[in-house]
Amino acid sequence: MNILAVDTSGPVAGVAVLSDGKIVYEGAAINPNTHSVNLLPMVEEALTRSGLPVKAIDLFASVVGPGSFTGVRIGVCTIKGMAHGAGKPCVGIDALEALAAGLTTENALICPIQDARACQVYGAAFTKGLPPKRMLGNQAMELRGFVRVAMDICKNNEKLCFVGDGVEPHRKALKEMLGERACFLPAHLSFLRPASVAVLAETYANRAVDYYSLQPSYLRAPQAERERKSKEAGNRR
Repeated sequence: MNILAVDTSGPVAGVAVLSDGKIVYEGAAINPNTHSVNLLPMVEEALTRSGLPVKAIDLFASVVGPGSFTGVRIGVCTIKGMAHGAGKPCVGIDALEALAAGLTTENALICPIQDARACQVYGAAFTKGLPPKRMLGNQAMELRGFVRVAMDICKNNEKLCFVGDGVEPHRKALKEMLGERACFLPAHLSFLRPASVAVLAETYANRAVDYYSLQPSYLRAPQAERERKSKEAGNRR
């Protein structure tokens, strides 16, 4: 099976190609350009370097959230269009599960977190494995609230290992809250790897849907919608 996987849910745009169980291409762009500028050239390069024409792709995959509202839509819409054009199925991958996939941290609860702005994070908790074993469903909440929820499912003295783009803005606060129980991954493991998306897509190939059914998965409404509802509520008072 040949799989093309993309991720644009966070600050890094990523593309990977998996063929017959092996990663044959992986690329990530960390630069000021928007994902809409980066993604299609990255997909073209991925197919060229892997030696696979788009018609040879059997399954298309995209991270569907949680993450940046605009970013998630870019990846999902790109994959929907490619799957539609190729007449092939596609599968959505959870961003937090992909962050945790393949990590082998011993004696620690893996806690992927993404910066959700407004002093909040998108977070979940897993134990190691591929796929990782989910211990806490996806949450959108203030950092301290998330840490309290994660602590409730920890074993005695178990560490919490944080990964994702939510780490850097909250590293100091996490250290203050957890002390030595907070651990962090090195830089090369701290962002969502597109290869993890491809591997999970192969694992979840039985969940594949047609292009029309692939949709973003958000934990809260977009800011514009929240502001509109707040304004409408204020006008009714």
